[in-house]
Amino acid sequence: MLEVNGKVVYTELDEIVSPAHAALLIIDMQRDFVTPDGVFATLGGDLSVFPPMIERLRALAGVARDCDLPVWHIRHSMMPNLESESPAQMRFNLLISERCLGQSEPLRYAVEGTQGAEGIPELAPAADEVIVKKHRSSAFWGTNLDVLLRSNGIEAVVVTGCTTEGCIESTARDALFNDYYAVVVEDCVASDNAALHEASLLLMRHRFDVVSSRAIISSLRGTKSGSPSPARTQ
Repeated sequence: MLEVNGKVVYTELDEIVSPAHAALLIIDMQRDFVTPDGVFATLGGDLSVFPPMIERLRALAGVARDCDLPVWHIRHSMMPNLESESPAQMRFNLLISERCLGQSEPLRYAVEGTQGAEGIPELAPAADEVIVKKHRSSAFWGTNLDVLLRSNGIEAVVVTGCTTEGCIESTARDALFNDYYAVVVEDCVASDNAALHEASLLLMRHRFDVVSSRAIISSLRGTKSGSPSPARTQ
């Protein structure tokens, strides 16, 4: 860490992701986004990247729990009669439909009460883990995430899940704008569009700490054992 004008700035991964003041966010790991029977699959999205990512994320979540790093779950939610969807948001979804999937109707996904809105069993929350419902790409916008983080002394968020160029990047940006350290786990985020995934990671590497799950795990285990962690090679 370093001190700038009397303010302490965390500069090492071990400092940023310390369980004393960090939380792991698992974003939108719901059936409509990542499973073969979900909306994005039926519209032609390439979901082949998700099974290996889910296994890496499940391993990371397991280590986080073992090392007392809070695991919080962010779930997208669309209201059944589209009360949560403004005209501008519908236009946003229409552009995704047209440009990415070749469809001419706004997307409907993670609709409340449908199977598609359910979280996948591989990443089911533990009984005491926080679940935050959102209606927009960012986990911060219009949710109680900020007050929950501040109420629990969280200073840094470790961002995982989907979709890289959408909800992951939006959440990372808003985390920083709300004065949290943002760490993006590059092999625990994914998109059904490889080009957009890589473009988003390229941008985020210039703005946030973008590291591997191996680096996070090494850091957490080193913190728990009380020994220095070699996790700084990313």
